[in-house]
Amino acid sequence: MKITVIGSGYVGLVTGTCLAEVGNHVCCLDVDPAKIATLQAGGIPIYEPGLDDMVRRNVAAGRLSFTTDVEASVAFGEIQFIAVGTPPDEDGSADLSYVLAAARGIARHMDGYKVVVDKSTVPVGTGDKVRAAIAETLAERGADLPFAVVSNPEFLKEGAAIEDFMKPDRIVVGADDERAIELMRRLYAPFQRNHERILCMDVRSAELTKYAANAMLATRISFMNELANLAETLGADIELVRQGIGSDPRIGYHFLYPGVGYGGSCFPKDVKALVASGQEHGHDLKVLSAVEAANDAQKLRLVEKVVREFGDDLAGRRFALWGLAFKPNTDDMREAPSRVIVEELTRRGAEVVAYDPVATHEAQRVMGDNPKLQFADDMMGPLNDADALLIVTEWKAFRSPDFDAVRAALKQPLIFDGRNMYAPAWLRGQGFTYHAIGR
Repeated sequence: MKITVIGSGYVGLVTGTCLAEVGNHVCCLDVDPAKIATLQAGGIPIYEPGLDDMVRRNVAAGRLSFTTDVEASVAFGEIQFIAVGTPPDEDGSADLSYVLAAARGIARHMDGYKVVVDKSTVPVGTGDKVRAAIAETLAERGADLPFAVVSNPEFLKEGAAIEDFMKPDRIVVGADDERAIELMRRLYAPFQRNHERILCMDVRSAELTKYAANAMLATRISFMNELANLAETLGADIELVRQGIGSDPRIGYHFLYPGVGYGGSCFPKDVKALVASGQEHGHDLKVLSAVEAANDAQKLRLVEKVVREFGDDLAGRRFALWGLAFKPNTDDMREAPSRVIVEELTRRGAEVVAYDPVATHEAQRVMGDNPKLQFADDMMGPLNDADALLIVTEWKAFRSPDFDAVRAALKQPLIFDGRNMYAPAWLRGQGFTYHAIGR
C-alpha cells in the first residue's frame, strides 16, 4: 500500500518507518526543511532504540522517503496519516492548528478518494473539525471529492516504540466509512497475524480512548507517589506495598512504581487537555486535577529531602545528578522532573553536575543557560567532591554501579534516589546514607 505520513516527529517517523518495514511504500512529509534534510542524509532527529537502523534499511529498499512537497505527498498515498504536534495552549487545551493545517493541505491537492487518519493525540470532536476543514477547502476549490476521516490513536511508549507498533496490544480504529475501515484492516493485517487486535468504534470514542488510557496511567503513578509519601510518614515500605497490591490481578504491577513524578510529551499534556475538555463541556474532572497537582508536587520531593539534610540555603553545595531524560531509553526532556529539580536546587544556591547516557545534548539545549549547571561525559565524573548523589532517571547503567568508587568520590556517602533503584538495607550496610521514595 502507498501511505503518506504528515509530520516526521516522534509519532510520524516511528509510524511511517514501521509501516514501511512490513512492505508498504511510505512518504513522510514535514514542513521543517532542516528535519527533512537530516532524514534524507541518513540522520535521525530523535532518539529511539533501533529506529535509525530501520529507517536506513527501508530508505535503501526504496520503501521510505522524505519530502517537504505537500502536493507530492498528497498525491502519493491513498491513506494520509496526520501525525503533527498538538502542543498545549495557555489554558491546557490542545492546539489543533497544525492538525487542521495538515487537513487543509490534503484538501487543497487531493484529486480522488483519501482516507485522512488522525494519528496525533487530539481532543474528542477533532475528527468533526478535520472533516469540516477538508469539506470547506474542497468547496473553495469547487471540487466534489470523496474522503473519510478516521481516528487511529497511537499507543507508543518512548524507548519501546518499535516493539509497541510491531506487536500492538490493540489497534483502535474510529470510523464510520466501510471503505475506510476495510483499508485500515488491510493496512494493519501484518501486525495481527496471531489474533485480531483491531477495535472498531466511532470516531469520538476512539479519540477519548487515547486520552482515557494516558490519564489512567498518569493516575496510577500519582496514586503511588501519594502512597509513597504517606508510607514514609507511617514507617511503611512502599515497595512491599506495591508487591502486595500488584499481586491482585484486578490491579496488576504496571505503572505502580513511585518516584519523582511523570514527564514527557504525553501524560502531562494529555491530562491537561482532558481536564480542559471537561471544563469546556461543563465537567470538572476532580480526580485528574488532583493527579496533575500531585505530580507537580512530587517533582520537588527529592529537593525536599535534600533541604531536610542540608537546610534551605544550599549555597556552596555541589550535587551530582544521574539522569536527565524524563525516562530511560529516550532523550526527551519535555516536562522532565530533572528540569524542576535542577532549577530548584540552583535557585537555592547549589551547583549541579549532571550526567545522562543519551539526553545531555537535548538537556544542554533546554537548560544550558543555567550558570550553576554543568554536564559530565561519564557517570562517575559528577561524583568528585559532590555533597551527595541524586538519581532522577532509572537508566540501566545506574542499576549496579561500583559503590566503592561512588563512596570514595563523594564528600560523604549520601544518595537521594528518586527511582528506588537500590535495596535500602544492603546500601546502608555498605556505609551509605540512603534516602529513597516511600522506603
